[in-house]
Amino acid sequence: MKEIAPKIVIDPKIRFGKPVIKGTRVPVDLIVGKIAGGMTIEEVAREYDLKTEDVLAALRYAAQIIKKENLIYV
Repeated sequence: MKEIAPKIVIDPKIRFGKPVIKGTRVPVDLIVGKIAGGMTIEEVAREYDLKTEDVLAALRYAAQIIKKENLIYV
């Protein structure tokens, strides 16, 4: 298991190595998708038995990944 951001870990044995909330099997992409779908941070935390800080950590991690992304316009 490797921590790649605060509260975010990867482990090839958990969710095929996708980033998850540390101590859970809840993937970051699921959390971001639920927020994008209209759930509140509190609803997501409650649904997946997470802390608000966990949900915010997932959003911060996703923002960092997007920030590093380089797009090529054709």
